[in-house]
Amino acid sequence: MRQALVVGVLAAAAAACALTGALPASEAAALMARIGPIMVFVTAATVVSHLADAAGLFRVLTRFTAGLGRGRTFTLWILVLALTAASSAFLSLDTAVVLITPLVVALAVEAGIPPIIFALSTVWLANTASLLLPVSNLTNLLAQQKAGLHPLEYASTVWAPAAAGIVVPSVLLWLAFRRFLHGRYTLRADPEQVPDRALLILSAVVVALLLPALVSGINVAIPSTAAAAVLAAGFLFRQRSAFSADMLPVMPVVLAVSLFILVQTAHSHGLGTLLAQAAGSGEGFGDLLRLAGAGALASNAVNNLPAYLALEPAAGSPVRLAALLVGVDLGAIVTPWGSLATLLWYDRMRSMGVAVQWGRFIAASGAAAVVTVTAATAALALTG
Repeated sequence: MRQALVVGVLAAAAAACALTGALPASEAAALMARIGPIMVFVTAATVVSHLADAAGLFRVLTRFTAGLGRGRTFTLWILVLALTAASSAFLSLDTAVVLITPLVVALAVEAGIPPIIFALSTVWLANTASLLLPVSNLTNLLAQQKAGLHPLEYASTVWAPAAAGIVVPSVLLWLAFRRFLHGRYTLRADPEQVPDRALLILSAVVVALLLPALVSGINVAIPSTAAAAVLAAGFLFRQRSAFSADMLPVMPVVLAVSLFILVQTAHSHGLGTLLAQAAGSGEGFGDLLRLAGAGALASNAVNNLPAYLALEPAAGSPVRLAALLVGVDLGAIVTPWGSLATLLWYDRMRSMGVAVQWGRFIAASGAAAVVTVTAATAALALTG
């Protein structure tokens, strides 16, 4: 309810900017042309994820992952990190926390592992593993569009900081929880049966075909919409009960569009000039760290999406755009509102009855953000 109120206020403010002319009509039209395909992708990808989950695809993957652990707790934890990182990289960080968190928390409980370990691992890795591909994070799609890079060119620019974003938090998590990650676990035989094997196979095929299509260079709105249409047709024919209002990401899309409009309006009235002084210039390690740090601070203050939009004009090259992404992707793990993914994660945690101590979360995540952003920026400076 509180989130809906916040989104409503932001949407009203954005509408006022557009209707009163605070945001010039020409700039509003250019903004909509830029973000329209991205919003289509977000909507279609969410539908694909929802229907694939309804088909049992992610439950099957999670149980398969647990089987690969062969009863070793440390191996299981590594596999959970890998599953989260892969989900974040290929299906977006929001999808990773929404679909993976409840599954791995239930897995931890069944294996006798404190659930907060898998829960914290999921929210950290979902955020910090969201740098590798354009589709991993909405900010990445904007940066790729801004720089005019093919998805593989984008990945070749950010691979080193993206690797740091996975390895460094994983090491920090191991140092914090290593005494719980020894020993063995036993899982009961999975009592759940796949409700419709045909839909499970269809979902697996659609997702398998969608992933390479998203990095092919085709506008991501096209393959994601096609995938959503194919899955929707399959469910319409065999399992209509899977359709629900929450399969459409209405609130995230309204929030994103509102933030786009508000930040663009602020830029029209001099925000860019002010932030350019804070972001600095240049492509040395210190210059890049200054920009990444500004992105991380702004993300945890107001959210990573407006932080990226506000600082984008100060990042005038692919390397500086990558540094900004390091800050707004990897550094936005400190406050609950730093990224939408963290808010979605908290909703899942609350619904499962797992307590989150925000004081300890912010302290630990703050330390992790400083180390991770610094290491990733250093990796970028060495390879960029």
